[in-house]
Amino acid sequence: MTGPPEIFVAKDIQDLSRNAATEFVRLAQRSVEAAGRFVVALSGGSTPKATYSLLASAELGSRVPWTQTHFFWGDERCVPPDHPDSNYRMAYESLLSKVPVPAENIHRIEGEREPEAAAAAYERTIRDFFRLGVSSWPRFDLIFLGLGDDGHTASLFPGAAARQETRRLVVATYVEKLKTHRITLTLPALNRAANICFLVVGENKAPMVRKALREKSAQLPAAQIAPVDGRLAWFLDEAAASALHG
Repeated sequence: MTGPPEIFVAKDIQDLSRNAATEFVRLAQRSVEAAGRFVVALSGGSTPKATYSLLASAELGSRVPWTQTHFFWGDERCVPPDHPDSNYRMAYESLLSKVPVPAENIHRIEGEREPEAAAAAYERTIRDFFRLGVSSWPRFDLIFLGLGDDGHTASLFPGAAARQETRRLVVATYVEKLKTHRITLTLPALNRAANICFLVVGENKAPMVRKALREKSAQLPAAQIAPVDGRLAWFLDEAAASALHG
């Protein structure tokens, strides 16, 4: 990491979402100016939905270079794309269906496939897009992440073998507490990003925010997010940040 994590505390989810959406716009413009494209990996869950909706608004959406923006996902549930639990579906309904992004710029995880096959296919998609060699890693311009109340991020859960993966970009992982499979980017793939932004709201997340940022607990996947050569930012509401005081 090029510096310590940046922490931005907002009053509520509305303010946090506006800050995160503004950051998306800033990075999109900068990346396109520098490299001709902007490559982002989205997060699922309920928290980023408001951010995505703001990006689809006339105010902010008009400032995003959509034709040069490419969308990936940090993780996905093993469900079809039209399933209510699909991370892709949430992003599509709140953002992608409302902006002029070319269909070929949307690179979803095929959660309807058998888990190992879906993971292998997504790794090929990423490798082909970034034109990676066998031992190379992708460099996303931005990755949005969330934080579970157990300290998981993407679909990297405490105690899961997926946390130890050092060679693959994408793995299928079985989440025992949920009795289901997930597809997720691995820690090395996440940590090569240029910018990683956590979006976290709610008092129930405050203990894990403290463990990740202050105690740096090695048992928490979220605490293992540390860009090798990039920037890490945490966007918190006051409730999620409440345990950091002092």
